[in-house]
Amino acid sequence: MSGYGRWIDDAGLPAFALRTGPPPPAWNRVIDPPTRRRWVHLGNRRLTLVADTDGRCGVWDEHKDLRWLTEPEPRGTGVSQVGQGAEVLLSSARGHGNDPAIVFGPTYVRVSSECAELSLERTVSVPEGEDPVVLVEVTVTNKTSQAVGWTLVEEWDVRQRVLDYLEIGARTQRVSYEGGELLRLQGPGGVAEGTQGLLRVEVPLGLGPGGRESVQFGFGLAGATSDAFASDDAHTRRSEGLDALRRRLPEAAADQAPQAAHEIPWHAALLTGGVCADGVLGGHTLDQGSAYSYRHGFNGAARDPLQHALPLVHTEPDLALSVLRNTCAWASPEGELPYALDNVKQPRTDLFQPSDQNLWTLWLAAEYAAATGDLAAFEAPAGFHPVHEAAEVPLREHLRLQFRYFKDVVGVGEHGHVRIRNADWNDLALDEAGIDRQAMIERGESVLNSAMAAWVLPVYAGLAERLGDDATATEARAYAEELRVRVAGEWNGRWFRRALGPGGARVGEDDLWLEVQPWAILCGAATEDRSRQLLCTIDELLRKDSPLGARLHWPPKTDGMGGTWYAINATLIWAAARVDPGLAWDEWRRMSLAAHGEAYPDLWEGTLSGPDAYLPPEAERPGQTWVLQDLGVAMQSWPVANMHSHAQPLFAYLRLLGVEPAPDGRLMAGSGAYFSSRFLTVRADGSGQLRAGGPVGVTTRDGRRYDGDGEVVWEPSRGG
Repeated sequence: MSGYGRWIDDAGLPAFALRTGPPPPAWNRVIDPPTRRRWVHLGNRRLTLVADTDGRCGVWDEHKDLRWLTEPEPRGTGVSQVGQGAEVLLSSARGHGNDPAIVFGPTYVRVSSECAELSLERTVSVPEGEDPVVLVEVTVTNKTSQAVGWTLVEEWDVRQRVLDYLEIGARTQRVSYEGGELLRLQGPGGVAEGTQGLLRVEVPLGLGPGGRESVQFGFGLAGATSDAFASDDAHTRRSEGLDALRRRLPEAAADQAPQAAHEIPWHAALLTGGVCADGVLGGHTLDQGSAYSYRHGFNGAARDPLQHALPLVHTEPDLALSVLRNTCAWASPEGELPYALDNVKQPRTDLFQPSDQNLWTLWLAAEYAAATGDLAAFEAPAGFHPVHEAAEVPLREHLRLQFRYFKDVVGVGEHGHVRIRNADWNDLALDEAGIDRQAMIERGESVLNSAMAAWVLPVYAGLAERLGDDATATEARAYAEELRVRVAGEWNGRWFRRALGPGGARVGEDDLWLEVQPWAILCGAATEDRSRQLLCTIDELLRKDSPLGARLHWPPKTDGMGGTWYAINATLIWAAARVDPGLAWDEWRRMSLAAHGEAYPDLWEGTLSGPDAYLPPEAERPGQTWVLQDLGVAMQSWPVANMHSHAQPLFAYLRLLGVEPAPDGRLMAGSGAYFSSRFLTVRADGSGQLRAGGPVGVTTRDGRRYDGDGEVVWEPSRGG
């Protein structure tokens, strides 16, 4: 369906074969110069390979700061070319009449070029694990009937820089590249090193008629382990890495959404490809990426890595725990999570002070414990951000401190709802509310965060109880019940209000804000009848004629605040799965890459990756993403590699299958489709298996309970 190419099976892995032919027209990025190049981010647990539609690459490393090792703009790098003397016969990159065939795989890009004399196939991949290198394998074939003596040249043009914090406004050519990490390019018989400039290695080729030769290179940080650069071992390492990749990616199959079979493993690969081992705070960071990091130079908000890690609990739980520990390390000893980390990983509270962030910590911790039984992880010491110079405390104490901060410091307003402060989930909620901003900061209340807390706090209470903290468990449950009752009182006959302001002001009385509605269903504030009525209203007003899923707001807005947001539509799918599974599956299909390709086949964003939100069909640029031009900030400037576009389809798919933590500390599991990872299997008939690291319990959708220490197997659902 996409105008850019088609999905293929590449030796058991999902991959996308780019359409050959003339390059697409210029990509409109609004605040930045247009470009005909498009890119996709492919990574391991350390580096991100930014592969583009010209067959070139950039490399990103977030280990110590937000750093391009080689920036992909204004041009990419990473090129192989074959020549004879000063003459270049063939290049791996597009240009000079060369139209390469390109395949994007989950952790690699393969480029194939040919001319009358020879063919060249070049695969650039990131190895499994945390090696800060990329591996390059180039195969050259002599198509002539004569023996030839050619030279293979591998080139990487290093343009290394750390982004400034909040690089806003139009990108200019003022960027200067100087200093940085020592990088190495290594191939057979040659090594080139430097911090900036062109790294080049030449390899002589002697090929007989029809002869073929494969050559391996490594490119990355010079301080990496020597075997990462060993060219004679690169082919074996890549082959073994692909086998490991096949084993770790989950499988999916759903009659309701056939595209899940390739999109679920694809999303899992690109989600884990967004992590980076953190050399400052420890663990792994998993920030939003996209324009936030790659263009504007910050990692925010703190809720996002926690949210992105939720599906990893069921696919790569060690990574989910690492992200939890890393994000807890953003915090102060008082339990405050800053909104963001800047370009050099320092906490920043000068933008927003959201009222929801602690809830995501408690939720991820509870989900991890329910799925793994790894209670020992919460006894291990975990640090605070180094700026606080505070001693480590057990991870469970981080959770308790964050609960205390949420309850005692964020607190509630005069109506008993969670205070909104200067933002809740929606950074621009105060600007959209139509009420004096300062008055809202001082006295405004978020029904959204009350509803979310009414669901999160009971599941956190189940974990606290398992950890022996009965007092916190009791307090959390009581607080959640108070908030649930408050949310129930915000039903206006059609939907739930969004926020409350001073003097009896109500936000969402006459206009429908989607973000609060699913949480009202999930926390039990909406009765079954109201839940069904609410979903019908959402279907009629927010989903009508919207090919990518429910809009955020009604009456429709044509900016980002009226668009389709992955993070919100995932909770809609989850809530609808409890009440109207047909609507839930339809919403998931609209969230898929396939749906975007069908609705907007000429747009690159949404083909392999996407932003955090899409503009609605009423907008001037439907299917693209938001721009705050007056502020010089634009998601459209880097509208791919936002981790919400990969985490939320995976998370929502699991929720469609009934996989979620319960208030008693157990894991719930349902039926209806197939999912299998190394740790969790759920089948369409309701049977399944949980492979955990400790004592766990599973409750099936029909109420049966299964318990085990390390492994639980359950039978098909009754009657199905």
